Amino acid sequence: MDVELRHLRAFVAVAEEESFTHAAAELHITQPALTRTIQQLEAALGVRLIVRTSRTFELTGPGREFHVSAQRLLADLEAAVQAARGSAVFRLGFSWLLPSPWAQETAARFTEATGMPVAFVRCDHPATALQRGEVEAVVIRSGQPDAELESVALFDEPRVVACSRRSPLARATGLAWDQVPEWPLVINTATGTTQPSLWPEATSLTVVRTANYDEWIESVAAGVGIGIVPDIAEHRNTHPELRFIPLEGAPPVTVRLALAPRLPRGIREEFLHAARPQKPSPA
Repeated sequence: MDVELRHLRAFVAVAEEESFTHAAAELHITQPALTRTIQQLEAALGVRLIVRTSRTFELTGPGREFHVSAQRLLADLEAAVQAARGSAVFRLGFSWLLPSPWAQETAARFTEATGMPVAFVRCDHPATALQRGEVEAVVIRSGQPDAELESVALFDEPRVVACSRRSPLARATGLAWDQVPEWPLVINTATGTTQPSLWPEATSLTVVRTANYDEWIESVAAGVGIGIVPDIAEHRNTHPELRFIPLEGAPPVTVRLALAPRLPRGIREEFLHAARPQKPSPA
């Protein structure tokens, strides 16, 4: 029996959901039908891909390797279909505010060079989005959870302090980096660039953890603590209860670009060229 697309899609769904029940719901098929499809795939390959009991689910060694290959195959197929239909789009993923005007200028340069439009895609987990083929590249910042992705450094962003307009800091002209531990610090654990490890010697640092940017900004605005973010937040902020002040002596945040390994070399090079800061033309 040949391996068919339905086998690949079924296996990838099961592997990612780690559940036949959830994968069947995602694929809009019955669980018995999904089980038969996986059994057909294992018979065609001649290997066991999944070990499942009533309490556990685990991919075998061949199953883990096949999962990576199947993801890549499905992503490549999707890209080929889009190109054949004349609707190829370069998808740029981001988990937090995109640098501006860098994002718009990069998209314009790349489209002018290749004819491919750029779509901006919000993704909370950039590494997963790249692996699944959901995007062609992602913007990440130093300090973010996915910052260990293999990537290319583009430029640095200064850090600033965010605080409530009712905070005594709102009237200050600035705050020194080594003074930060004197204040409760609100951390965005999902996409934030500032983590307690930046003050390894600060045993008195009080940390308030939030799960996303919306929770972070509301907590800071309410005066729960201060926040530290790249200065783009100041330029893009519309929250009336927030104030931003300079942060002196802070290490900058590095903006980086990670590209999918499956990208054709020409497209990869064109996007990297478009993304790198442009040198001013000589007068």
